[in-house]
Amino acid sequence: MSDTSAPFYPRSPLGEREEGIPTGRDVEWEPLVDYRRNGVSENTVHGAVAWYSGDQQVHSFGGNVLCYGRSMMKPFYIKPFAEVLATVLTWEQKAISVASHNGTAEHVAAAQGCLEESAWGLMQTPLDTPLVQFGRQVRRPRRWFNNSSGHHAAILRGVMEQGISPVGYTLPTHRVFAEFSGVVRRALGADWQPRRIARDGDGLPTVAMTVDELARCYAWLAVHKEDDWIWEAMVREPDLVGGFNRLDTTIIKSCDGRVIAKEGADGLLGLAIEHPEYPDGLGVVIKIAHGWNPQATWYIARGILGVLGFTLRNPYPLYRQKAFLVPGVVPPSMLDRLEQIPTWDAWDPDHDRWYYDPGVRRGVP
Repeated sequence: MSDTSAPFYPRSPLGEREEGIPTGRDVEWEPLVDYRRNGVSENTVHGAVAWYSGDQQVHSFGGNVLCYGRSMMKPFYIKPFAEVLATVLTWEQKAISVASHNGTAEHVAAAQGCLEESAWGLMQTPLDTPLVQFGRQVRRPRRWFNNSSGHHAAILRGVMEQGISPVGYTLPTHRVFAEFSGVVRRALGADWQPRRIARDGDGLPTVAMTVDELARCYAWLAVHKEDDWIWEAMVREPDLVGGFNRLDTTIIKSCDGRVIAKEGADGLLGLAIEHPEYPDGLGVVIKIAHGWNPQATWYIARGILGVLGFTLRNPYPLYRQKAFLVPGVVPPSMLDRLEQIPTWDAWDPDHDRWYYDPGVRRGVP
C-alpha cells in the first residue's frame, strides 16, 4: 500500500485551508442557467461572470472567483513568439498554435506542420486520444491527438527560432514561462504576481487568477488585436481553434471578426470583444462552478453576445429540459435586451409536459 502521508499526497480528504487561497466552498457562486421541466427547476448550473473594459469593471456576478486560466491563456503563451513565427508558419499552423483542438486529421496535420519532423521527439504533450471522435472510431493514445499538440509544437518552434534551448520548456523555471508571465504583466500591470502556479493537463504551467483578472486580460487582447497575427489567425481558421460544434469555434464564425473566443478547462470561456461602446476593449469571462459544461456555457454566451448585437445560434438541445438564463449574467441596463433572446428554437417545442390538464378525467362519468 502506498504511503498516503508522503508529501505528494494531500494531507486531508477534507482539504486544507491555505492563507490567501479561497476554495470553491468559500465562493458564493450564483445560478447562471436554470433547467426546468414544466416550470419546475430540475437542474441549476452555478458559476461566475466577469465583464471588464480596460481596467474598469463593467459587471460582476457570482464573485471574483480564483481559478486557473488554463487553455484560455494560450494566446498569451504564444505572444512572445509571434514575431519569429510570423514568417515560418502558415495561417493554419498559426491558428492551431492557440488551439484546444478536437484531434481530427486536419488538426493533427496542422500541428505537425508547426515543427520540423526531426524535433517531434522533443514535444512533451501527454499521450491522449482525440477530444471528439465520430462513430466507432478507435484511436490509440498519441501525443499529436492531445488537444494542445499544436500549442506545444508552435512553442517549441518559437523557442528554437529564438535560439533558446528547448530542454525543460514545460517547466516554470524555463524562459517560456517567464515570457508568458511578462505578457500577463503587460495586461494587468507590472505588480501582478500569480497566487499559485500549477501543472496544467498538457504539462505547461498554469497560474491562479481571478475571473476579474482573466476578463481584464481578454479586454487587453481586444485593444491589442493588431499587434500580431493571433487575432487574425483565429478569425481566418476558426475550425482549427476548437473544431466541429465547439463553442469557441462557433462564436468566432458568428461574429464577423469582432470577437475571439477561447474555451479553457475546467469550465472557462473567454471572450475578447471589439465593440464601439467599449473603446478600451471588452473582455468577458464565464466560469462554470462544476467544470466543463459547453451546453450551459453556450446559452450564457449567446445571451451575452446577443445583448451586444451579435447573433449566436442556440446549442443543440441534446435531450435536455428547457434552459432559462439568470438575469445577472448581463449588466442590469441590458436586461431588456436579454429578455428578447430565447433559449429555444421554433423547431424545439416543450416536450416536458402534456398540453391538457391531466387532472381532468376526460370522458369518464
